[in-house]
Amino acid sequence: MLYWALVFLVVGLVAGLLGASGVAAIASQIAWVLFVIGIVLLIIHLVTGRGPPSV
Repeated sequence: MLYWALVFLVVGLVAGLLGASGVAAIASQIAWVLFVIGIVLLIIHLVTGRGPPSV
């Protein structure tokens, strides 16, 4: 998930440099949403974690 956020961030930066402000804005928003989702999933994983197997 964070990989895709980084990809969209790079796409947004390149589009911004080339002057495609609409594409840059959309790519930046997608990158932000994916980043937030990735962080939320990371926190959920860290909180729940994997305990020792119950016997």
